[in-house]
Amino acid sequence: MISEATINVAVPASLADYTQPALIVLRLREGDTAGIISELSQLLHREGGVPDVLPFYQAALNQELLTNSALDCGLAFPHARLSGAKRLQFAFGRTPAPIVWGPKSSRPVQFIFLLAVPATDAAGYLQLLASLARLGQQPGVLAQLRAAENAEAILTVLGNIRMRQA
Repeated sequence: MISEATINVAVPASLADYTQPALIVLRLREGDTAGIISELSQLLHREGGVPDVLPFYQAALNQELLTNSALDCGLAFPHARLSGAKRLQFAFGRTPAPIVWGPKSSRPVQFIFLLAVPATDAAGYLQLLASLARLGQQPGVLAQLRAAENAEAILTVLGNIRMRQA
């Protein structure tokens, strides 16, 4: 008989479990939607999260042009689903000052979470997206993300955001 104690299933417990220091940019170089998605796509590719950067970038940008992911609180969640993504993860970027995300009539954002979503992980993606969206309801957390001086500090803030288990 197998007890629960002998089964070790790695279930992400916090937002920090979906990223790593190499996927965090404290000061994005690019200043528009397409450039930022490209910059963060390159990180995901370099760190092995997406096998081919161009199809991922195009899918994420096309999705963002179809459905702008910006929230009033200054967050944006561009994403792409692809069969080559090894696991659900995100690259995080912060702009020095809020920028207009998407079309000119869109909302200003300062924090961008680019999600790489395996084609078969709809439930995990929705759970992660819901947890990220809840950040917008926590001005104190947004202030901590804004004030963080390095990737480890960002990870600490994200590590304090617990995932709700389905």
